[in-house]
Amino acid sequence: MLGEALLALTSAGGGAVVAAAGTDAWQGFRRAVAHWLGRGDARIEEREMERLNETAAALLAGEEVELERVRHLQQGIWQARFTLALESMTEAERELAARELASLLAVHAPPGTAPSAPGGVAAGHDVHFTAEDGSVAAGVINGGVQIGPPSPPGPAQG
Repeated sequence: MLGEALLALTSAGGGAVVAAAGTDAWQGFRRAVAHWLGRGDARIEEREMERLNETAAALLAGEEVELERVRHLQQGIWQARFTLALESMTEAERELAARELASLLAVHAPPGTAPSAPGGVAAGHDVHFTAEDGSVAAGVINGGVQIGPPSPPGPAQG
């Protein structure tokens, strides 16, 4: 099983695949991802290109109502592909591959989808922080922030 930093990296990779589909960055990004996953095997690389093309087609053909579900599904699929690839490697191979993946995302992924600084997480949707017992939780915010006591629970459903 991968550690937290590598899981954050694979999550960023899945998010970057979804964010890049249909953009100007897509062609270079998908080639770089297929090459990374192929690890020097042209047949695997070609298969990954086909999978990436299928992902882009699914995302671009998705109807507005279903698009968010398709996005989440595809992000999970690609996070799993990155995770499985890293898990199948030796520790030394994994360290090198993780650096290569982080570099690939930094160079090719659309802005806002590359992983953040070591130990951090980049997210393309809502992130919820919770702090308890007088502690503080925070992140880099590119949007609105509300600070205050939690909302009281709604009426009991019954």
